[in-house]
Parts: sequence; structure tokens; C-alpha cells
Amino acid sequence: MAMHTPGRDMRPQRQGEVRCAARRGYTLIELLIVVAVLGLAGALLVPVLGDRGDFDTQGAVRRLIADMTFAQSDALANQEHRRLVFLPDSEEEGQFVGWAIVKLRESDVGSEYDPDTAVYVNDPLAPGGQDGRYIVNLKDDERFGDAIIAAVDIDSGAAYITYDELGGTITHTNQPGTGGEIVLRGGSSVYRITVDGITGKISVEDISNEELELEVGGLGG
Repeated sequence: MAMHTPGRDMRPQRQGEVRCAARRGYTLIELLIVVAVLGLAGALLVPVLGDRGDFDTQGAVRRLIADMTFAQSDALANQEHRRLVFLPDSEEEGQFVGWAIVKLRESDVGSEYDPDTAVYVNDPLAPGGQDGRYIVNLKDDERFGDAIIAAVDIDSGAAYITYDELGGTITHTNQPGTGGEIVLRGGSSVYRITVDGITGKISVEDISNEELELEVGGLGG
């Protein structure tokens, strides 16, 4: 037989009701900790947001490497010569605003690039006004921010890379290529793209710190 004690409420008290009664807000220490964490997160996030130009530059580097690889594979696939020509910047001597990929006959390997007579590789994704010509202009494409090609030195002085029908690099005299370097900069980043002779193998190196050391050294001198 169950026993009942008078005056005692046998209903179980909910755990949530106990917590609500015990705590109705945050302490000052807890608020200070939250503010400190948010401040730290903001300090870490702001520099990342400020370096958006570095991501744009990396995009330009990837696009250039992809197009160099495409020009080489297109030459091999079609058993024809291809040339990736860097386009000079009319506003800044020694710099280049982009590149174009053109077809070459073997007899034209020693010829200079003429934008009016060149036979361009077709680019189905080319923007309007280019008539399908494979031309990339970094300044005209906002996706690449302020990225620019600061220097090009291929085969001891040339501003283009020529691929023969086997996909190897050659000089303007139809001799095996000696390779070279391309420097692309933008934001606070500087990248050096190295092209090996003959094979055309590509490697990329971030030289932003090297450039900064040179600038500091120059100012110090």
C-alpha cells in the first residue's frame, strides 16, 4: 500500500526550470572573453581580406600556366607549330599586359609577331570583340586585379615561347630552346615561372620575400 506524506509535492521538478532559475544572464567575465575572442578573430581576418590582390595574382599565374600547357599540347595534337607571344604594355616599357597563342608554319618560325597578320588559335570562350582569337589581356579582365607580367626572358631575350610539332620548345632559328623565366606580380605577391629548355617543363616559385629584401637592401644602400 502506497504511503502519502501530507504537505509534500511529489511532482518531479524539471531540470530546465532549475537552470532557468539559477542563471538568467552572462557574467561580466564571460562577456569580456567573448569580446576578446571576436577581437582576435577580426585581427586575423582583416589581413586576409586585405590581400585579395594576392588571390587575383595567383589566378593570373594559373591561367598563364594553363595556356602554356595548352599551346604545347595543341602543337603536339595537331603536329603543327604554336607560339605563345607576350603582349607589351604600351604604358610601361618592359612590362607585358597579357599573351596570345598563334599558329606558325615552320618557315615562319623566325618571323616577328604581327597582330594584324597573325593566325590565332581559336578560343571559343573569347570575349566579344576578339572574334574568337586566343588573346588574354590581364588589364581588361577584372578577375586578375592588378596582376601584370613584369618581365619575360625566353631563349636569351625573346618574349615568346615556340613549340614545335612534337611539343618541344625551339628558338627563332629552329634550334632546341634554352628555356627562360617569366615574372608575374600583383598585390603583394611576385611569382617566377621557369620554363625548361627543350621539354618546356614549367615550375613556379613565390619570390615575394626576395623582392622585398631587394627593395629594403636598395633603400639601405
